[in-house]
Amino acid sequence: MNVYTLSQWLLFFFLYSFFGWIWESCYVSLREHRWVNRGFMHGPMLPLYGSGAVSVLIITLPVRDNLPLVFIMGMIGATLLEFFTGMVMESLFHVRYWDYSHLKFNVKGYICPVASLCWGVFSIMMVKVVHIPIEEVILKIPMAIADGLAFVLTVVAAVDFTQSFNEAMDMKKMLAQLDETKVQIRKLQERIREASEDMSEKLRTAAGEVPEKLRSAAATAGEMPGRLRTAAGDRSEKLRTAAGNRSEKFRTAAGDVPEKLRLELAELKENAAKELQKILSRSDETHAGAMKQLRRNPTAASSRFKDVLEELKKYTEKDK
Repeated sequence: MNVYTLSQWLLFFFLYSFFGWIWESCYVSLREHRWVNRGFMHGPMLPLYGSGAVSVLIITLPVRDNLPLVFIMGMIGATLLEFFTGMVMESLFHVRYWDYSHLKFNVKGYICPVASLCWGVFSIMMVKVVHIPIEEVILKIPMAIADGLAFVLTVVAAVDFTQSFNEAMDMKKMLAQLDETKVQIRKLQERIREASEDMSEKLRTAAGEVPEKLRSAAATAGEMPGRLRTAAGDRSEKLRTAAGNRSEKFRTAAGDVPEKLRLELAELKENAAKELQKILSRSDETHAGAMKQLRRNPTAASSRFKDVLEELKKYTEKDK
């Protein structure tokens, strides 16, 4: 086994990140029927593949002639890296940039048996086929050139990663704002429903009280002679008039309260639509960067912002 320098390890990392980007971009582009510059970063690299490749090389090169060990160690190492990377990214951005939740026996959508088996196969292919010519090329590069190339690539990748990180944070903020608006709309709709039910109950109660009073007055009037019966009839008439006025007031109130809430709901929905349109039109740098992140990761998922993320993904589908 050759002992590599730090610069050579970095060059391996960037090469395998580039190969991973080619694989993922082609695969996702075929699924989406359009070109997708796949990945968290802008440039043609997927650090997860580069990190996975370097990790697999470190743990499997000592046993590179034992294929079962290469498969098992590569599968376990890459799976653990994928799990912890996915967990950290979702805790930071509240978004899973890859999602295996639709596959059987997945663990929180970060890893699944199918992906782990693929990592094992890739490990064998890399150690026994791909890495041999790459190693020969890298080892032939003069050390000074390798150091300079590794330094330049590291600086470029660091700048790219910083910009991509900020865009991911912008997308997190954007999703939180849209989610808060949807929560307000749901609460207002619930208030309208409760207000309507409350007023309906009051109307039913009022409607039940008046006939009971009229029946009581009629019964009393039937027992009274002459003048008293006339007075009781007048009282019944007054009760009918009062009942009509009271019912009218309740109907007016029942209409006014929900109407105010409906106007408030309409205004809230209009503001939400304007905010969504602003996001989709990429009218400012923050929204533009966030939407680029979403377009580069069409299979992204989120437990916390599931509804609003799916809604945004539908709009990006229309905007292909």
